[in-house]
Amino acid sequence: MNSFLKNLKNNKYLFIITLIYFALGFVNIHFALLGFICMLLPLYLLVKTNKKTYCQGYCPRANLYTKAGKATSKTSRKTPMFFINGKMKWIVLSYFGISLIFITLSTIKVAVGSMIPLEELRYLIVFRIHLYMIQIIEFNNILPWITHLSYRFYSMMMTTTTLGLILALVYKPRTWCTICPISTISDVYLDNSKNKMNKLIRNI
Repeated sequence: MNSFLKNLKNNKYLFIITLIYFALGFVNIHFALLGFICMLLPLYLLVKTNKKTYCQGYCPRANLYTKAGKATSKTSRKTPMFFINGKMKWIVLSYFGISLIFITLSTIKVAVGSMIPLEELRYLIVFRIHLYMIQIIEFNNILPWITHLSYRFYSMMMTTTTLGLILALVYKPRTWCTICPISTISDVYLDNSKNKMNKLIRNI
């Protein structure tokens, strides 16, 4: 695992992982659950290394934004300060949290039979996307709540990725990274760790 991650770090083709992820949704939507890796791996590396290791060298979406941003690098504007130091990162983190709550609660309702699974894509949780996702491979006997969760998670990943691409084209390539929920959570964790260390040093 460690050798694999070492070879993967700062690879210029990392963005292909993001493209493969979205393509797999058309192979079978249940592959969308692989997106949990994008949530858990950064936190694992954060706790293990006490650094934003994933953000600094392993994030496929950051690599995608860098590639896309190069196309407009001469006309792009500076990242707004309210993205870097303002409230925008907390707004995005709140959206992320609300999305996860909606996903969790609706999945539970589907699992207990009080709600039918939503087998459709939605942008920003509420806006329905009229796009039929061809399923090249059909998986049989999949529980309805798993299918529902797959569509909801794919929708969330699609929303955040397209927002990041728009920001990469308008501003600096990695503007999304300044407001990425995982990055914000990592900053909070590192700040708390630093404060605890400083208190420990003062008490020695």
